[in-house]
Amino acid sequence: MITRIARLLLFTLLLAGPVPAAEPAPSAKKDEAKSVTDFTAGMTKADGFFPFYWDAKKGAIYLEIPSFDEEFLYVESMPAGVGSNDIGLDRGQLGQERVVKFVRSGPKVLLVQVNTGYRAVSEDPLERQSVEQAFAQSALAGFEIVAEDEGEGGGALVNLTPFLLRDSHDIARRLESTKQGSYSVDTARSMMFMERTKAFPDNTEFESVVTFAGKPAATGAWVRSVVPAPEAITVRLHHSFVRLPDGDYEPRVYDIRSGYGITDYMDYATPIDEPIRRRFINRHRLKKADPTAAVSDPVEPIIYYLDPGTPEPIRSALIEGASWWDQAFEAAGYRNAFQVRMLPAEADPMDVRYNLIQWVHRSTRGWSYGASVVDPRTGEIIKGQVSLGSLRARQDFLIAEGLLQPYAESERASPALMEMVLARIRQLSAHEVGHTLGLRHNFASSVNGRASVMDYPHPWVTLAADGTIDLSDAYDTGIGAWDKQAIKYGYADFPPGTDEATALDEILHETIAAGLLYITDQDARPTGGAHPRAHLWDNGADPVDELNRVMAVRQNVLGNFSPAALRPGAPMAEIEEVLVPMYLFHRYQVEAAVKVVGGVDFAYAVKGDGQTLTAVVPPAAQAKALDALLATIKPDALVLPRNVLALLAPRPPGYPGGRETFARRTSPEFDPLVAAETAADLTVGLLLHPARAERLVQHHMLDEAQPALFSVVDRLLNETWLAPRADGYAGEVARTVDTVVLNKLMTLAMSEGASEQARAEVTYALRSLHETLETAARSGDSRAQRAHQHAAYHRLGRWLENPGEVKPVESPDLPDGSPIGMLDDGLACEG
Repeated sequence: MITRIARLLLFTLLLAGPVPAAEPAPSAKKDEAKSVTDFTAGMTKADGFFPFYWDAKKGAIYLEIPSFDEEFLYVESMPAGVGSNDIGLDRGQLGQERVVKFVRSGPKVLLVQVNTGYRAVSEDPLERQSVEQAFAQSALAGFEIVAEDEGEGGGALVNLTPFLLRDSHDIARRLESTKQGSYSVDTARSMMFMERTKAFPDNTEFESVVTFAGKPAATGAWVRSVVPAPEAITVRLHHSFVRLPDGDYEPRVYDIRSGYGITDYMDYATPIDEPIRRRFINRHRLKKADPTAAVSDPVEPIIYYLDPGTPEPIRSALIEGASWWDQAFEAAGYRNAFQVRMLPAEADPMDVRYNLIQWVHRSTRGWSYGASVVDPRTGEIIKGQVSLGSLRARQDFLIAEGLLQPYAESERASPALMEMVLARIRQLSAHEVGHTLGLRHNFASSVNGRASVMDYPHPWVTLAADGTIDLSDAYDTGIGAWDKQAIKYGYADFPPGTDEATALDEILHETIAAGLLYITDQDARPTGGAHPRAHLWDNGADPVDELNRVMAVRQNVLGNFSPAALRPGAPMAEIEEVLVPMYLFHRYQVEAAVKVVGGVDFAYAVKGDGQTLTAVVPPAAQAKALDALLATIKPDALVLPRNVLALLAPRPPGYPGGRETFARRTSPEFDPLVAAETAADLTVGLLLHPARAERLVQHHMLDEAQPALFSVVDRLLNETWLAPRADGYAGEVARTVDTVVLNKLMTLAMSEGASEQARAEVTYALRSLHETLETAARSGDSRAQRAHQHAAYHRLGRWLENPGEVKPVESPDLPDGSPIGMLDDGLACEG
């Protein structure tokens, strides 16, 4: 009976639920959560887009979050870099833009990156929600609320410091990928940098000093060259919280012919009969004050500000070159729409309202950058950020010294040298600002008479009637014809009632009708590139004619090279630095002319616009190009005058050679054969590129009038291994070139980038050469020539029997020509 009553009582208690705990005494209650005011007592507050508090005693930043689930832009950047172009961590380098929001659950807060790559642009919230739930988002950080204010308008406070002291710029990975060593953040040697931690109406900025501790690798020469104690790399990292633009901006559709950078995403609300991927150009917001007027002032101009730390006369040149863009906006129907000013003393370059041009210092000459903060939702450019490398100007001055050799009668350089440098700086300023206006490179503008500042220009050097060098037109001035058309497409504000799609198409057809070609990086940069009119650092309407002309200029400069090229008081060994860009003055025009061989002309065409889809370069033009290229590897092109060789003294203490001088096997003496070898390696390596070889095979397959790969290889062998030999220096240069040709042919014959047929044709040519060498090795004109042929005969024989056991020998690296360092895909670059 007692058991049944006990069970009934227990059942009743279970139905009733848990017995509430006794109310603790007031003294046992947990402390109430503090208000923001109480928690931040004694801290320094900064009001702005996101208010924050600085606790100087703890070295901590507390962020006030006024409301949750509201999107804003987060951008990380690197205001103080490592200083090595090769590592690629530079001052002013922008990171990725991310649309983010703070999301709360109880005391926990997440900073979530919104997935802007997949959307449903629709008024239907359920349709939008279906896409949001189909694709993952990313929580970038988590926080605990440390204080908050109750009631409407109350804010929540989180400790932001750990978020600000992390490796936000992926520096450790970059150091590891460049083989500099293994590093990680050392928080004990990291802290906030309050001088550049500020709040503005539309953005809040945080900056930290972050130390990466580790051990430099044995291969970490770059980090050792720029960091005083390479086991501790201390940089500054920046974090920007930026208000997203309002909804008044109208995105403009991207067209492959427009020349603009792109913002794209998949829109699942698009009707099935339309493309699901939406593409818009990147551009600033600009509207006419009077859209009905042919020419109007803007509602608000685009203003760029120059870093006050830029010295004269560079400062004036940068302002002038950047200001050229106003010519393009005038052509697009604006008055005073683009302006360049010095950054006012009261302005802060971190403020997102200021587009900035800054002067950057590094240990070696490097790329300049035109980057932008872009709204990932629309493509609207919020802030332009130009970084110009200061040492580039010194390289241009060095080139001018070699061309003009100005110190014969004076200890001071001619003003013509500085005029050339400043002309280049103006063009560079315009180029990088062009990127921040949204434009990509246009590497085909040189064939249109310098139609765009978005190309990479080589100095236009001519010979006067008396044989002297003329640099008066080294670089162009002003905005080009293609630039004006591109700005029209991106920024023209059409009168009310205009069909924008039709108007934009008319602008593009104007550009096509004017013959203004646009070809960008993907088809101009590759060493195996096919486009005969798209090149970097070239000149002229015809790349082959220009190569022949440049070779004549080069021959003139080398024939007259003298101590007058070196500034007074400099060690004589430094004349090599002046000689190198003169000896290799033709290098970029070789890169241009070689694309004619196996070349294919084409345009970025759309259906019905009448542009060339593909057209193989005519055989006669290819034969002309081959003649010009083979002339660059003949001994008379590669042999240096004896009086020049006599000037090239060994390197003294404190003045070592490096990546901008030739390697040498004769140390400490200058090695003229390595100079010839590296120059020949450039031409032959480009000519025998696997992609070019494969195109030659296929073009000949489709049209027997087109040159075949075997005909190009036979011509190369006839001009080198099978050609008559001179004695002495010229003969040794010819043998050096022979060896380069043999190594490059062996490399091509084993290349996985070429087809079996291409490899077979090259191998067959090498087998024929082997048979020829068997006889030649016994009957050469000189003992040196017989030794050369005998060695090649036996080496080639071993290779033919077992290619895997005989490796082609790599030539020494060519001295750096383009700006030194890494190119980031995420940044638009120029040198």
